[in-house]
Amino acid sequence: MRNHKGKGKRPLYLAIVDGSILWFVPLSSKIDKYKKIINNKIYKYGLCDTILIRKVLGKETAILLQNAFPCTIDFIDHQHLMNNGIPAKVISKTAKEIEDKLVLMFAMRKKGKNLFLVDINKILKNIKNEKLSTTS
Repeated sequence: MRNHKGKGKRPLYLAIVDGSILWFVPLSSKIDKYKKIINNKIYKYGLCDTILIRKVLGKETAILLQNAFPCTIDFIDHQHLMNNGIPAKVISKTAKEIEDKLVLMFAMRKKGKNLFLVDINKILKNIKNEKLSTTS
């Protein structure tokens, strides 16, 4: 995705590998905005498992699980690198929490409660069709 302002290389995403599919989870620096959304969800539902506020790369960051979407490696523009040229990584405790929350969201989706804001089925169908058209 392109940055909403300018030509920057934002937003940032976390990538979770699931076979040949990558699940991209957007990150946001708009902490106050997402804290309000989290609080509203907690007030309404008693919890919020779709947005996390955690430190990522040393900064408090909103992890937008509700906006996660599937993709393939073909669409990756670049990998975010640290100043020393090493690929950026999320600490393992946070990565495990994100993966666990995604698994919970997938399970809820199978039970008929979709917590994702994007049409995952449509994207997965497009990925499948793209694979079929490139192998034909």
